[in-house]
Amino acid sequence: MFEINELILKKAKELGFGDVVVLAYEQNRRQVRFANNEITVAKNWHTQKVNLFVEYQKRLASTTLTALDEDTIEKTLQMLMKSVKNLAPKEDYYGIAEGPFEYKDIPETFDRAIVELDEPDEYVERAINAALEEGAKRTAGVLYTDHNKLYLTTSNGVEAFDEGTGIEISIRAFIGDEESGHGTNSVRVLKKFDPESAGRKAGEIAKMAVNPVQGEAGTFDVIFDPLAFANLMSYMSFMASAFAVEAGFSFLVGKLGQKVANENVTIKDVGNMPNAYGTRKFDDEGVPTRETTIIENGTLNTYLLNTSFARKYKRETTANAGLLMPEAWNVYVEPGDYSKEELFSEVKRGIYITNVWYTRFQNYVTGDFSTIPRDGAFLIENGEIVKPIRNIRVSDNFQHILESIAALGKDLYHIHWWEVNTPVFTPYVLVKNVGITKATK
Repeated sequence: MFEINELILKKAKELGFGDVVVLAYEQNRRQVRFANNEITVAKNWHTQKVNLFVEYQKRLASTTLTALDEDTIEKTLQMLMKSVKNLAPKEDYYGIAEGPFEYKDIPETFDRAIVELDEPDEYVERAINAALEEGAKRTAGVLYTDHNKLYLTTSNGVEAFDEGTGIEISIRAFIGDEESGHGTNSVRVLKKFDPESAGRKAGEIAKMAVNPVQGEAGTFDVIFDPLAFANLMSYMSFMASAFAVEAGFSFLVGKLGQKVANENVTIKDVGNMPNAYGTRKFDDEGVPTRETTIIENGTLNTYLLNTSFARKYKRETTANAGLLMPEAWNVYVEPGDYSKEELFSEVKRGIYITNVWYTRFQNYVTGDFSTIPRDGAFLIENGEIVKPIRNIRVSDNFQHILESIAALGKDLYHIHWWEVNTPVFTPYVLVKNVGITKATK
């Protein structure tokens, strides 16, 4: 792949492009789907592609190549040059990182055992059996294994390689038509994979959710399960990108150095975390990944930056470059000192939300949003779950949620699935005075 990268870079420079980033991906992915407690589909993919970023006199463009023959490369580059000349220059573009860089190996990101795994079916069966033992009647979900290779070549002297693996499972457990629970487990090394924990979680919640009643509208103290809070934090990581801020898709506009959350809240992006699903050695410009504190003790410390944004803001890059916009690798919510039981004991009357989906923003700049609880949701009275509820919606404001975090659990959970694209490490979280509306009349 490096030979292809060098060919693309050479021909791009010959055409007159300035900054060029060539990022090649090679992936082997296996999928095992299951439904009604049985495996239904097993698939394997091998894909190769190149993501390309080019600059010509501050005019920017990007594309993806899936056909990597020389003729296609030449035609694509010629098309890009023709197109980019019609664009207006981005006057506040300040270039890409200058290499070369030195990279350190990050523990627990590659495991030969996952590459050589022949039969992942047993892990699916272990998750299903764990859910059934908790009282579930049926299960459905998906398991993935991944083996990824990343090749980076830039016009500023970067040539870098990274290789990683992963295995993850997402399982839903059902008892009736309305009683369901969800569990996930995602790791980078096989010895730490625990599909039973995902199955148990799904089965436990489904069993608790039997015979739900219509939930009430109002303002409630809410305990967000890690699965639910990770969904919100995944969206917040996008809003922490300098690109989102400048494009008007963030409630963090103009708030650097200001209080945006409760003082007990610290949120980081950790691109070099061992055994984390988003970990990489380098960002899309080749800068070694690192730990960046986005919110520290409630105060917005920085946006996520690439080299160009960093030069504009007169700061250092946070090593979060994507080809077009900075993005988070692994969101890390600093844990508190509460056990799960102690968190529940803080709630006199509130709601426990185990999962959410369909998170939508009515206004990105103000942070007004809504999201729908999925799977089990429960009314809490005097620290105890008293009954399952249904058909409610969280309707609130993102900054209000952050400012109203009253307590955080001491145990962190690694969440990554299709509703949480950016991996999140989060505890159970207690938020005061959350707006709840009815999802149906």
